[in-house]
Amino acid sequence: MGGCVLVWLVSVGTLGAEQTYVVKRNDTLYGIARQFKLTPAQLAARNGISRNTKVIIGQKLVIPAKETVPLLSAPVQRAIDAAQVSPRWKYVVLHHSGVDEGSLKSLDRYHREERHMENGLAYHFLIGNGNGMGDGEIAVGNRWHEQLDGGHLREESQNKVALGICLIGNFDETKPTEKQMRSLENLVRVLMKRCGLSVSAVKTHQQINVVHTRCPGTKFPESSFLAKLKKTEQ
Repeated sequence: MGGCVLVWLVSVGTLGAEQTYVVKRNDTLYGIARQFKLTPAQLAARNGISRNTKVIIGQKLVIPAKETVPLLSAPVQRAIDAAQVSPRWKYVVLHHSGVDEGSLKSLDRYHREERHMENGLAYHFLIGNGNGMGDGEIAVGNRWHEQLDGGHLREESQNKVALGICLIGNFDETKPTEKQMRSLENLVRVLMKRCGLSVSAVKTHQQINVVHTRCPGTKFPESSFLAKLKKTEQ
């Protein structure tokens, strides 16, 4: 058939009110987002792609439910898109800070002055809890901008291949906030897409570190978080 035909369907594997949209001829990311009353950034972030991506016929896009937006902020998405991503990344490692309050500035100072790390903040990303940073706010560290090795694992060989995300809080005492977990899910999904990784590459600190650690804490919902990532990857 000629012309522009817009068709949408509800996938059997939808999560809540989320839908699967099959791209048709003449579709654009902007046009699809507008159809579902989303911003291009929200639609792109939910699907782990850039806002400048040219969609292709037959491509499947997840249309987020209203309760899942906003997703990544425009500055964070731009920072992720702008980096000249190294092909060496094999893992995304999840941490907690172990303290109730913190920000990129305070943790960077601590790692430079107390831990004597030349490149400052040991992680590539931070996610705030409302104490020092906004609840669910994502801060992008210099190690991501410059694609530097991490400083968050014991072995240097692991730091060379592992991106680090740290959530502010002590999850041996309290659970991460809902906004933190939502931001973490969105950030991890985008990084997986950007770096060509699968869910099997997402690890907690305790899973991958060569020395025993409880990080990211006993109250971090590891199993349910990874299960949700696997479900949305299908």
